[in-house]
Amino acid sequence: MEITRKADQDVVEGPEDLFTGKATIRGNFSREDPSRLTGAIVTFEPGARTAWHKHPLGQTLIVTDGVGWTKVEGGEKYEFHEGDIMWCPPDRKHWHGATPDSSMTHIAIQEALDGENVVWMEKVTDEEYLAGEPITGKPD
Repeated sequence: MEITRKADQDVVEGPEDLFTGKATIRGNFSREDPSRLTGAIVTFEPGARTAWHKHPLGQTLIVTDGVGWTKVEGGEKYEFHEGDIMWCPPDRKHWHGATPDSSMTHIAIQEALDGENVVWMEKVTDEEYLAGEPITGKPD
């Protein structure tokens, strides 16, 4: 059994080359082989978002607070809320973050493949972030 208390979890700012705006990463973890599980709790201030990225084995996001947006390359922008659980399939280029008017916190969980759990790409421009009205219903 292992418990890492909130007070003992490392807290770091999201690196400027991987995030736009202020994002805070807490409780970053990985497990020893044979497990491939990695994760963290990420809080985005209003307007903050990730750069484009993909996960070789996909990613699950569990939204614990606020309202956010996400978009898979070539798809629609979706809005999500506290209590929602999202799945982004393997190797799909995407981004996620808070809306301009709300902060958002999620638990990000993904598996590593050959030691790699994420491939980072270019930053999401303001134009990409703000383009189109978000869909609030269920994705196709």
